[in-house]
Amino acid sequence: MDLGLKGKKAVVLAASKGLGKAAALALAKEGCSLAVCSRNPENLNQAVTEIREQTKAPVFAETVDVSDQNSLLQFMRKSADALGGLDILITNAGGPPVKSFEESTEEEWHYWYEVTFMTVVRSVKSALPIMKKQKWGRIINITSISVKAPVERLIYSNALRLAVVGLAKSLSMEVGQFGITVNNVAPGYHLTDGLERIIRKRTEAGEDRQDILSDWENKIPMKRIGLPGDLAALITFLASEQASYITGTTIQADGGLYSGAL
Repeated sequence: MDLGLKGKKAVVLAASKGLGKAAALALAKEGCSLAVCSRNPENLNQAVTEIREQTKAPVFAETVDVSDQNSLLQFMRKSADALGGLDILITNAGGPPVKSFEESTEEEWHYWYEVTFMTVVRSVKSALPIMKKQKWGRIINITSISVKAPVERLIYSNALRLAVVGLAKSLSMEVGQFGITVNNVAPGYHLTDGLERIIRKRTEAGEDRQDILSDWENKIPMKRIGLPGDLAALITFLASEQASYITGTTIQADGGLYSGAL
């Protein structure tokens, strides 16, 4: 199947590791030119080197804290200039910490609101004029299975990622006429730093790491923890020409973990 992505210009936020890096690599393999960012320059440089070596794709990269409004908007502008346009935006950011509601603080609520929600608002606002002018665009937000079913002790993720889903659905209704689709992807348990944070918190409370992993695997119909590439495949399809009639949706890649019908 020709996904029609060769020559497309993609921006992937928080792309130095995990799900963001996997998405960037998958898009590059399909012929996209990339702009990527991360807070960690060492991890970012390593990711860019790997992507270039594996795909020969053009990659513009910059160290950016996506929670900083000015830095994010400057990166978006520089990316469009460096790539000569912008067709695909993958929003992503580091996951909030493992906390219950009673452990949450006013300061952390404000911070994670900026990281989880306003990062999406600001990057989309920057990309939208370009996409509307060319009457084509793909906006894909990396959220979490928590938007389908809240995850214990992930209070910030459970609450704030739902705001992203509401934004995306509303936005899809406004921009569909311009050939722009807006979708969310909801990863389940994937082998990433975010999952390691959950494991670390539970091992600190006395649980055994292998018991934690085995418990998750037993709850997943596919009987395995996901890999970043499992989500990247879905993102790549949603970014493609083949997905031109899919918009306003939230699709999980979780090995069947979510048990709801919708």
